[in-house]
Amino acid sequence: MLAAALKAPFATDHEGHDFQPSDEFDSLEETAEWWAAWTDNEDAGVPPFRFFGQDGSGGHAAVWLRDRDAAIETQPVVYLGSEGELAVIAKNLGDYLWLLANGVGPLEAVDDLTRVPEPIPELIALAPGEPRSIEAVRAEAETILAALEELVEETCNGPFFDEDGEPR
Repeated sequence: MLAAALKAPFATDHEGHDFQPSDEFDSLEETAEWWAAWTDNEDAGVPPFRFFGQDGSGGHAAVWLRDRDAAIETQPVVYLGSEGELAVIAKNLGDYLWLLANGVGPLEAVDDLTRVPEPIPELIALAPGEPRSIEAVRAEAETILAALEELVEETCNGPFFDEDGEPR
């Protein structure tokens, strides 16, 4: 589903948001290397992400394998920016496809949307389930952000540090 959506007629450059989708997920080795460097933790372990595209600055769009036993379609879609930015784009792959179908690029879901998006019929045909509005997708995604922030904080500083990086 994701590969088909990323190949559909959809501009990857919207309002200065350049997004370069991949033909396949980055390798586990590439992802682990990036995760260790991004978190500044050589012992970060196996990253819970599958990267499927990046912006011009090196930030990545990814499926977050929040529950390793669940199907990939049910996992959140997130953005990990090159300067430490974090965002949950959609609560699952279906919602992410509805954003695309509504004419919203992955990085526009992270920043403020400054244009009136136009629905894309080819992507509406690919998006699963009942139609979802941009606002509904964004609101549900926001509810997962604290969990993503906690994961990154613990990976960067370990579970035994407070938000200032001081031992508990």
